[in-house]
Amino acid sequence: MRKGVLLDLVLTNKEGLVEDLKVGGSLGCSDHEMVEFRILCGRSRAVNRITTLDFRRANFGLFKDLLGRIPWIKVLEGKGAQESWSVFKHHFLRAQDQCIPKNRKTSKGGRRPTQISKKLLEELKGKKEVYSMWKKGMATWEEYKNVVRVCRDATRKAKAQLELKLAGEVKDKKGFFKYISSKRKTRENVGLRLNKAGALLMEDTEKAELLNAFFASVFTAKVGPQETQTLEVGEKVWRKEDLPLVEEDQVREHLGKLDTHKSMDPDEMHPRVLRELADVIARPFSLIFERSWRTGEVPEDWRKANVTPVFKKGKKEDPGNYRPVSLTSIPGTVMEQLILRAINKHVEEEVGKW
Repeated sequence: MRKGVLLDLVLTNKEGLVEDLKVGGSLGCSDHEMVEFRILCGRSRAVNRITTLDFRRANFGLFKDLLGRIPWIKVLEGKGAQESWSVFKHHFLRAQDQCIPKNRKTSKGGRRPTQISKKLLEELKGKKEVYSMWKKGMATWEEYKNVVRVCRDATRKAKAQLELKLAGEVKDKKGFFKYISSKRKTRENVGLRLNKAGALLMEDTEKAELLNAFFASVFTAKVGPQETQTLEVGEKVWRKEDLPLVEEDQVREHLGKLDTHKSMDPDEMHPRVLRELADVIARPFSLIFERSWRTGEVPEDWRKANVTPVFKKGKKEDPGNYRPVSLTSIPGTVMEQLILRAINKHVEEEVGKW
């Protein structure tokens, strides 16, 4: 720095590419100062304790048989929506543990690239062996170059085929963005953010609590006379002895349309499992949905969500520059779709009378 004028700059094309930046000491008689920093070339390896369902070893036949034996009408008789949901969830997760094994997710550091098949991996190992033989004088340089050329062409071809496959299967957004994320070498962790006192938060728990408080402040719950009125109407509807509001066929139809590429919800129920068991679980779901609709009682699990903060733009220290992406309960989402369908049908019928 010369007379208050900044002379030395560190420019990056992405925030979070460098860290531990230090300025100190001059270069001889020059006005420029020494700038030291560390370039982040990759993510640090961490122990991954997340487990996933291994569908390759799943026994859906046994799963259907275990749930099909349960007399749901008798088991759920006289129970409210919350208690009925707890009973169903208990039987479902117990059967899932018996029929679908779990695997621990492989960390990125120990996972081979997606485009590398077992055959190509063997060829790459062979290249290393030829290189070792060349160093020992057991192979010529031309032989090693030929092996390198073959492996390079095979790798490029495998990469091109993978990208073409991802482009063709655009509906599988999870696989596409997973591949894109694997190509980004800089960290995408949530940066430090300031609390109300202006201090930097270092602990992950503090960051999560700050984001949770900010996201909660955006949504305001309005509780008024309408709540009591809604409950009274619900009690009146419950006394009516008419046809069920939720048909078993409707539930089966919605479960059969679930996107199997989506992630598991907070209830530990994967959409692929629910879709496979649609014929078996349609009856208990219809009973639970029916009681929830008539009484206005929403199970606690349906009100929970796994929220991930996604950075938009601006300073990463400001919680206002993040938007929440929520992973909600799949059964709760199906219930919402059924209610929306009934509302649309009612509106269309009323409009048709005019």
